[in-house]
Amino acid sequence: MANREDHPIGLYDSKSTPKYIENIDAISQEEINFFHSHGYLAIQELFDFKTITKAKSEIQRLISGEAKEFNGIQYEQSDLAKDQPKSVRKLMGFIDHSTHLSKMAKETDLINLVGRLMDDSDPLLFQDMALLKGPYGREKPWHQDAAYFDLPINTTIIGAWIALDTATKDNGCLHVLPKTHKNGPAEHFHIRDWQLCDTTIQTSLDVAIPLDPGGCLLWHGLLHHGSPTNNTGATRAALQFHYKPHSCENITAEERMQYFGGDIRGATC
Repeated sequence: MANREDHPIGLYDSKSTPKYIENIDAISQEEINFFHSHGYLAIQELFDFKTITKAKSEIQRLISGEAKEFNGIQYEQSDLAKDQPKSVRKLMGFIDHSTHLSKMAKETDLINLVGRLMDDSDPLLFQDMALLKGPYGREKPWHQDAAYFDLPINTTIIGAWIALDTATKDNGCLHVLPKTHKNGPAEHFHIRDWQLCDTTIQTSLDVAIPLDPGGCLLWHGLLHHGSPTNNTGATRAALQFHYKPHSCENITAEERMQYFGGDIRGATC
């Protein structure tokens, strides 16, 4: 039996090659149709080197405490080095504290594309994060993003993950299970995280999405996806934004759990 702090062997075993789009200008109706069919789009270059370099600098500025009112830093103590200082794992809610990062999240071509994907002319950014998977950093298990948000189940949520460092299979790039967004909400359980049950993962569908800095993965909020352990000695950083239709109203957490709350409703994994 796998240690609950480690993911089972073979849970991320992609042998498939993703379909890439060179840049955002190359996106036609064919690519939009691919997104609706497969649940994701992988863009090789959304932002240039200069923009990405500045973004990394902005993250370090926020971590340093220079932005006095910013308090969205989450730390994580590595299980492999419990006697070492805590490392930063995540930054949240930085849009109002960094003009550069705000411009990236609201970049016109990106917003227009998100609007096309969700069929909404005015999509709304509602979550911003920087994800720093440190050396040998832990997995983010397979999950659906919609399981985390108090939004109506039929809402088209779009996630955008932008590589700040080269993302590879070795350091924990994102993995997706194409077309699983069509299956609707799935039960989630508190195991290594709030996640899908390991035994339900269709590993034969697994597609890893390596990206160079500036590359971007967009996915549907119901698509099954995850990120395995970083098996290298270097940090892998990324930005992650979530968008929803502008007119979307919230539901209660209790309503959300009727669809996603596996163990909360007494189900077993």
